[in-house]
Amino acid sequence: MKTRIALALAGLLAAALPAQAQEVTLKVHHFLPATSFANTLFIQPWCDKIAKESNNRMKCQSYPSMQLGGTPPQLFEQVREGVADVVWTLPGYQAGRFLATEVFELPFMVSSSEKASPALWNYAMKHAQEEYKGVKPLIFHLIPGTQLHTTSKQIRTLADFKGLKLRAPNRMATRLVTALGATPVPMPVPQVPESLSKGVIDGTVLPWEVIPALKVQEIVKFHTETEGPFIATSAFVFGMNPAKYEGLPADLKKVIDANSGVAASAWAGKIW
Repeated sequence: MKTRIALALAGLLAAALPAQAQEVTLKVHHFLPATSFANTLFIQPWCDKIAKESNNRMKCQSYPSMQLGGTPPQLFEQVREGVADVVWTLPGYQAGRFLATEVFELPFMVSSSEKASPALWNYAMKHAQEEYKGVKPLIFHLIPGTQLHTTSKQIRTLADFKGLKLRAPNRMATRLVTALGATPVPMPVPQVPESLSKGVIDGTVLPWEVIPALKVQEIVKFHTETEGPFIATSAFVFGMNPAKYEGLPADLKKVIDANSGVAASAWAGKIW
């Protein structure tokens, strides 16, 4: 009898605890290694910030390099279905699905990732809500352009593109590579090192910041930059499962809200 009374009292006390005492762990999934700049300079600092602002009641459990399974193009569906609570991914990995977002990936459209990232947030909130149905976007950002990295042939002129097989990250880059006279080979970035090593591709469209994480500099011999507005770029989304967000107590929702939106997108763009 005493045991049952004690258990009943414990249950009543637990039920009486304020909702804000709830502790939450967010499963954060992405496709680059833990050593990547995306993880060390963006994802982990974001996680540290929400932990600090929630008095360590909301933390991240990060799963880099697709540790929860699947492929990078499946990340968007994983966060929709609750396999992950938060993901960082490229909408462009699903060709033809995020047509409104693609406008920011057009050649020569963007000249500053810091300025374009909050612009992408505002644009997406107005014109791309349907594209992100089932996912709660937290941050949109762009990267400061992509460069050309090749294994055996240096690109100096337009004629040098002829005969090359170049990896392209999204639909706009695929069309660009075709227009330049090369053969595009679309693939997620984790496949790039092996594809370069085996000669599946002769080069890749890739931003500088991803190179060290994938050790691409150990495989390619040549790098080509372009001046002016970015010849190519990629849009990224840092998105959350809506049900996970709605299940948070009000004070933890405020922490997420304070680290989302146009200002957070500008912060991410500045990091890149």
